[in-house]
Amino acid sequence: MAHPPSISFGPLELPRSGTLVVFAGKDLELGDAARRVDEAASGLIKAAADAQAFTGKRFSTLTIPLPRGLAVRALVVIGLGDGAFDEAERVKLGGAVLAALPAGADKTLTVFADAPDGPMDAGSAADVALGAVLRSYTFDKYKTKGENGGGEPANVIIATADPAAAEAAFAPRRAVADGTIIARDLVNEPANTLGPVEFAAEAAKLGELGVKVTILDVPALEALEMRALLGVAQGSERPARVAIMEWDGGSPGAAPVALVGKGVVFDTGGISIKPAASMEDMKGDMAGAAAVVGTMHAVASRKAKANVVGVIGLVENMPDGKAQRPGDIVTSKSGQTIEIINTDAEGRLVLADLLTHTIREFKPTVVIDLATLTGAIIVALGHHNAGMYTDDDDTAAALTAAGLATGDHVWRMPLGKEYDSLIDSKFADMKNTGGRWGGSITAAQFLKRFAEDSRWVHLDVAGTAMNAPTNEISRTFGSGFGVRLLDRYIADNFEGGAA
Repeated sequence: MAHPPSISFGPLELPRSGTLVVFAGKDLELGDAARRVDEAASGLIKAAADAQAFTGKRFSTLTIPLPRGLAVRALVVIGLGDGAFDEAERVKLGGAVLAALPAGADKTLTVFADAPDGPMDAGSAADVALGAVLRSYTFDKYKTKGENGGGEPANVIIATADPAAAEAAFAPRRAVADGTIIARDLVNEPANTLGPVEFAAEAAKLGELGVKVTILDVPALEALEMRALLGVAQGSERPARVAIMEWDGGSPGAAPVALVGKGVVFDTGGISIKPAASMEDMKGDMAGAAAVVGTMHAVASRKAKANVVGVIGLVENMPDGKAQRPGDIVTSKSGQTIEIINTDAEGRLVLADLLTHTIREFKPTVVIDLATLTGAIIVALGHHNAGMYTDDDDTAAALTAAGLATGDHVWRMPLGKEYDSLIDSKFADMKNTGGRWGGSITAAQFLKRFAEDSRWVHLDVAGTAMNAPTNEISRTFGSGFGVRLLDRYIADNFEGGAA
């Protein structure tokens, strides 16, 4: 599980113990605070840099144990390189800081938030702290040997020109970090311990933060005519659930932002069973729902001044005598009929009913669905951008900006009626897959048929939310992708300012 560090903020004073971190730019350019450190150590930074060919390349590290003239056990210099150093890069820098902590019993880390061009402001210092928290995450609750998480968490002190302002700036970032960690935990949890019922119980914990949570069981879903969603679940011994989470932090009666998440807790492919290789990764097929829960935690924890509703559909897709078959036709909640061509194209069936219910029940100002929907999006974009589909240019621009700010990148993909013929069915209103070519696009075209007249966005996060490459702030299977993106989008566009 997560082992987040203790984060505090203090003045730019030399510590008397632990590890001290300072930053250096290209060609070992130092800020005022780092220069004072170097002077106290009689020029040790430059001497050690020359000896180890350290030039200040971005995120490179120079570790000097027991530095003379200082009372710390280690001095670490982290390179900033050159070029733009925006928010997303500052968060990564925080990850690099925590990674530089030497092994040993003393896990106190003092970080001088000072760069060659001057002291970091409060927000920048808080970004570094956020990165340290995200980097600290591990998921080791099932390991029985050794020290889970490496023992006690680190104690990180960010030394800055204005500690009180930095601490205030960090508070909402901590809420977002906690939401990201919740999403990671959910994605990393094995499917034998996290079924639909257990996942719904995790969502229900948001009630402690003032979120109104409603859990719909199978009879309730049947009454709501969510037949497409229930069709996916009918092959499993585990009953479906839908969790609805409402945060009313904005103006009373104002239309909410709606977040809809695919929560397939395990996906065998059903009767159209997947190959055995890497099927274990399908415990992460609920990463969209995990991101929604994490985002709801973030907005509630920081008391966002916006109305937000999260709706997640929780099912398990299993092959069984009761499972739906290729060739079956189901009638969705919207009344549209769907021919099941491939039972492994199940997530869009879950989302179809969720979109209909969410739009009709809550009349949102915008509805954004997140889903690990297709392998095709990984073919198109790899693991560094989520696919974004929408007809609304302003919303696309706003989400792109939120992604660039946070590092949760999205890339707009095409929609168009010319793709509709690929999902037309001979026997029903549509079929649930359009074949190999443009697979992520045809999946989006399918969902669009259930978006009615709403302002709608589909995010295909299959390449970014699970099994994505590790980086400075994410080292595990579940990345928590989407939480920081959505929280920032809400903050910037519905609260009048970034969190």
